[in-house]
Amino acid sequence: MIGPQGSGKGTQAQKLSKKFGLPIFSTGNILRQRIHTEDELGKKLSRIINNGILAPDEIVNKIIAEKIENDGYKGYILDGYPRNLAQARFLAGMDELTHVFEINISDKEAFRRITGRRTCPKCQIVYHLDYNPPREEGVCDKCGERLVIRDDDKSETVKRRLRMYYETARPLVEFYNKKKIHHLIDGEQSIEDVGRDILRVLG
Repeated sequence: MIGPQGSGKGTQAQKLSKKFGLPIFSTGNILRQRIHTEDELGKKLSRIINNGILAPDEIVNKIIAEKIENDGYKGYILDGYPRNLAQARFLAGMDELTHVFEINISDKEAFRRITGRRTCPKCQIVYHLDYNPPREEGVCDKCGERLVIRDDDKSETVKRRLRMYYETARPLVEFYNKKKIHHLIDGEQSIEDVGRDILRVLG
C-alpha cells in the first residue's frame, strides 16, 4: 500500500489482513513502537520523525527485512513501505511483490484528514474530529487520558511530508508500472468502495 498521509492505506491494509489472514508490516507503527522504548535509537528516530523527516533507508530496510524473514513466510501486507526507489530496489533484491496499490487523494483532502487526528498518548488509539470523534471531546474513550495532536500531524509537518511524498512517489510508481503490478485506486471514495476496488483487482 502506497499513498500520501491520510489516504487510508492503513485502514485498507487492516481490512485485507483480516480477510486473508496476513500480517501487516507498517513502518510507521514499527518506528513509533521503537520511539516509545526511549533507547538511543528511539530518541534519534523521535527527533527525525517529529521534524517531518523520513527515517533513514538503512534503518527502515533492516526493520522490514527482519519482519519478512521472521513473520512473512506465508505472505504479508506492506503499509507505507517502500517509500522511495532505493527501498523498492532493496526489497526487490529480497522478495517480489505481487500487487502494489497506490491510494490517491488530493493534497486538500490529505490535509483535512491528517490535521483532524487526535491520539491518546497512553494507549495510542487514534481518533478523528470528523470520522471517529471520542465520546467526550478531547478525552480517550478507553482510558480517559487527554488526547494530543502528534507532532507529525501538525500543519507545517504535514505540508513538508506531502512534498517529500510526491518527490519520492513518482519514481516508485514508474518502477512498479514497469513490473506491471501497480494499481491506482481512488482514495476519495468511501472506505467500502476503496476496499471493493482493491478486491476487484485481486480477483
